[in-house]
Amino acid sequence: MDLKKLFKQELLDQLYAPYRNCTACPLGKLGRRHVVFGAGNADAKLMFIGEAPGADEDREGKPFIGRAGQLLNRTFEAIGINRNDVYITNIVKCRPPQNRTPLPCEMETCKKLLLNKQIKIIRPHAICTLGAAAIQGLLNEPKIKISQLRGKKVELDGITVVPTYHPAYILRNPKELKTLMLDLTTVYDIAYNQ
Repeated sequence: MDLKKLFKQELLDQLYAPYRNCTACPLGKLGRRHVVFGAGNADAKLMFIGEAPGADEDREGKPFIGRAGQLLNRTFEAIGINRNDVYITNIVKCRPPQNRTPLPCEMETCKKLLLNKQIKIIRPHAICTLGAAAIQGLLNEPKIKISQLRGKKVELDGITVVPTYHPAYILRNPKELKTLMLDLTTVYDIAYNQ
């Protein structure tokens, strides 16, 4: 492991330490098992931000390991992305009850306490948001429709962000898999070839 990656991982570990039992927003008091901070390469050129942990993620403490995560892994493999080379997290780190969409106050709290700092430590070249809540929370724009913004480049503090559909949406709408693959290819090219 190179020193830069090791240093960034240490910074992430220090960031997470005080929040292992976080109750700063309502989600911390609604029955979650684990705070799911994120996983992957601390020095990643490409970062993925989803909406929230699901039941499998809450149980294991790791992001995107359930059915949607398995689809994401297969999509990564199909287009040549190594999951170990990227960093994956969510806009909120605790599972909302019944997998409901995170509330704006929950997203804002988690973004201020953790997500913004994760982005500053990792300093990715590009970010891909997965699902409407992820881009809405990241940009503080609750009325953004993912169908209108997906695949388009958005600049955020010098980082190119490409929103796309959440893999769980693709599981319900498999005809959109090609769209997801196109968007992931686009953001991969931005991160690694520009």
